[in-house]
Amino acid sequence: MKKTNIAYWITTGLFAFVMVGSGIQHIIQHPQSVQGFTDLSLPTYLLPFLGWAKVLGAVALFIPGYPRVKEWAYAGLQFDIIGAIYCIAATGIPILMWAPLLVIVAVGFASYYLHHKRMRYTVPQTNF
Repeated sequence: MKKTNIAYWITTGLFAFVMVGSGIQHIIQHPQSVQGFTDLSLPTYLLPFLGWAKVLGAVALFIPGYPRVKEWAYAGLQFDIIGAIYCIAATGIPILMWAPLLVIVAVGFASYYLHHKRMRYTVPQTNF
């Protein structure tokens, strides 16, 4: 259980760190974020919305209780990253440029898996 907790907090911390970092860049409309959206032919008015969604989703991962909110946060953050990877890949950018983003997806899935593994240890099981 101790190893599971340590692995959970490391993966969740890394995942949230990346999401908050990119979310803040979107919120303040950092020139690099604006250029990235322009290069992908995406409307830049989505930047603040996606930024706040990332930050709030990352915060939701750390709020105790509210399991449904945490599930939605994991889903939303993963949809965001997978959608970004798809948009980048669809523009014809070489795979070596966007493949490292798959590590973020893997860390997010690991955090989600470990979250559920921790819940099995903490929630009493009833057999009906």
